[in-house]
Order: sequence, then structure tokens, then C-alpha cells
Amino acid sequence: MEQVPENVPALEDIRAAYLRIRNYVHRTPVFTSKAINQIAGADLFFKCENFQKVGAFKFRGATHAVMRLREEEAARGVATHSSGNHAAALALAASLRGIPAYIVMPENSPVIKKKAVAGYGANITFCEPTLQARESSLEEVVAETGARFVHPYNNFEVVCGQGTATLEFLEQVPELEVVMPPVGGGGLLSGTAVAARGLKPEIIIYGAEPAGADDAFRSLQKGEIVPSVSPRTIADGLLTSLGPLTFAVISKKVDDILTCSEDSIVAAMRLIWERMKIVAEPSAAVPLAVVLDHPEVFRNRKVGLIVSGGNVDLTRLPF
Repeated sequence: MEQVPENVPALEDIRAAYLRIRNYVHRTPVFTSKAINQIAGADLFFKCENFQKVGAFKFRGATHAVMRLREEEAARGVATHSSGNHAAALALAASLRGIPAYIVMPENSPVIKKKAVAGYGANITFCEPTLQARESSLEEVVAETGARFVHPYNNFEVVCGQGTATLEFLEQVPELEVVMPPVGGGGLLSGTAVAARGLKPEIIIYGAEPAGADDAFRSLQKGEIVPSVSPRTIADGLLTSLGPLTFAVISKKVDDILTCSEDSIVAAMRLIWERMKIVAEPSAAVPLAVVLDHPEVFRNRKVGLIVSGGNVDLTRLPF
């Protein structure tokens, strides 16, 4: 059995996080589409975290983690390994607090993401594109600088920050019957679950996951963390395994994890672009793909979907 973390976020932790970060983050809009509702046979509400700073929900958690550091900790800076949105989020959050950010990035990270992280003033160390190289490079950086490691999702303060998106969502659309973010490492899903279950105990909470990277689905079925081994999906933000903290929250508070096909992810992404005129990355289209693949689960319900990010290489669109 997994070790259960002693300290798991509660609704009051997410409310406190929101008070700390609300002057730094965008209160993102909620959009609807009659055309997509007709196709889905449900009332869908899209919480657009693609309009968040750095183009993704990750900015909420990173900002909260950075703002929670004591002065003497903060002075030494923050560090992480990430090829994408968490790297950019932590770099910007650190620059807002005026402290250094040390980011270890695989050398094969998308050029647009390397540019973004550098643009926010981070100190970047490139490494081989393996988890082992990322972790050992990060250890060296932390040993050298004394910076605080901020995990992308298995971190109490990060989960509290991510939960603030759902705090806003249920203020904006209190009548939601279902809420469903995508799930990779589980920071957004666990934050969503704590906030939603706390505010509206009867709400149904699903996680949305690609069938080609269904480790969270299998973890929930098995009752322990099943690692993500060679996942195959276009949703590059959802490749990581759950952590002990996120698994502890998800196994207790989430009703189920539903999966979708790769074809449906591409179709959902295209629908969001064409019908709503908004840029969503593949991972952000996964909740809509799940609705398209399981229409009977959502029929005639008011369903909240979190559009997790909009950072996409415009030269390599899947459609």
C-alpha cells in the first residue's frame, strides 16, 4: 500500500490560497457553446485556464508555492525539472517575487517552451531527456544553489493553488452537477476534488484521461499507484504518474476516472478551436473528448470542464 501523506489539503486551505494569489492570477472566464452542447447532448461549461498567465492553470499552484516561502527560503530561489507549463509558471512566479528560478529542462523540450522559460528570466540547465537525468541534474542544482524544489504536482501548496480554479468555477456556475479536469500527475484533479467536494458535497467529480496513458484510471481501480510506463498519447501534458499526495486525495474524493481515444482528443480539440474560437492544447481537450466518448454518462447534465492550457506548437497541429 502507498504511504498516505499526513497532511492533505482541505477546503479552507484552498480558500486561504485564493486570498494569497488572487492579485497575481487571472480570474479566468467560463464559456459555453450551443453547437458543442447539441453534439454532446449536455450543458457544457468550459473554465478557460488557457487564458491564465503562462497559458495554463499551472501558474496558480506555482504562484502559491512561491508566495508561501519564508523570506530566508525565498532568497535562495526555487528549482524544478519540467519540460513545459510548470517550468514557465514557476519562472514567472519567481520573477514576480524577485527571486531566482532554476529550471532543469530536457534538451528535446519544445522550442516554444524553452523560449517562454528563458523569457521569464529563469536559469535553465539542459539535460538528457530521461527522468533519471532530470532528477540527478536537479539534485546538483539544488545542492549548488540551496534553492527550494517545487514539485509540479505532488506538493501541498501547489495542490491548494490548483484548487482555486474550481473555487472560481463554482462561484461562476453554482448549478454544476459534474466537474471534470484532465489528469496527469493529479495536481489539478486533486485540487479540484478538494474544492468541489468541500463546496458542493453532492457534485460528481471525474478525472479525464487518454486511454493511451491511463495510469490514473488503473491506479484508482487497483487502489495503489500504477506508474505511467511508456504512455502513448498526443496529450503531452498528461504523461506523468500520480504522486502519493495526489493519489491519496483522488482515491478518497474522486468518483471515477474516464478515458478517451486519441481520435476523440483530436476531434475535441478541433471542436474547441472551430466552434469556440479558442486555442486549447491536446491535454486541455481531453475532458471534452471523454464527454464525446461517454455521452450516456453526461446526457442532459450541467458539466464543468477545465480547459487546462493553450500552449501549442502552431506549426504542428494534429488536424
